[in-house]
Amino acid sequence: MSTRVLQGDPDIAVTLRRSARARRMTLRINQIDGRVTLTLPTRASEREAVAFVEEKQAWIRKHLDASVGHVSVGLGARIPVEGMLCDVMPGTGRRVSFEDGALYVPGAEDRAPARVLGYLKTRARDRLAGASDHYAALLGRSYSGISMRDTRSRWGSCSSAGRLMYSWRLIMAPPAVLEYVAAHEVAHLAQMNHSPAFWAEVERIYGPYAEPRAWLRREGNDLHRFRFGD
Repeated sequence: MSTRVLQGDPDIAVTLRRSARARRMTLRINQIDGRVTLTLPTRASEREAVAFVEEKQAWIRKHLDASVGHVSVGLGARIPVEGMLCDVMPGTGRRVSFEDGALYVPGAEDRAPARVLGYLKTRARDRLAGASDHYAALLGRSYSGISMRDTRSRWGSCSSAGRLMYSWRLIMAPPAVLEYVAAHEVAHLAQMNHSPAFWAEVERIYGPYAEPRAWLRREGNDLHRFRFGD
């Protein structure tokens, strides 16, 4: 299997899966976790598969959007921050602040969505960088860099060069879930697979991971409900 990413808002990871029984290319969207899979005949080329996915991109986005109702983020909205539902409120000063279960956003109302988005991305990078440092130290490995993206159905990745990528939307999930994803990706520095040896590394540096992993499968798709303007 391999993965291709449709660039957009958000990016969508599409898993390419070959099947000897497939006579044509078929798309499937998992209604539980939003994962998109393209099954293709063994003789089909990846170029054909990528062209097919690009052609069906509007259909994919339409069905993903239909699976979760959107929430437009702005003053008066409620959004999760580290697993806690918070009100977005008018604020004072120069920066967004997080106090007493609310996000206080200063400035013009029409700038609130962008300011909340910037705040969440910064908070996500801080939390995920700290977690990555912690688990990399426990693993005894180092990573080469870290980046934030808005990816659908892919909460993180680790490249062969040791570069970590995370979805900034993890900052909306409970802290244990963010920590689990960081441990998961860091464990790939030692095991670039999902073998029993890999899962043993995850458990060694994180601990029992069944609960946060199940949360992502059950609740993760809802994190894509929140939209921050154009």
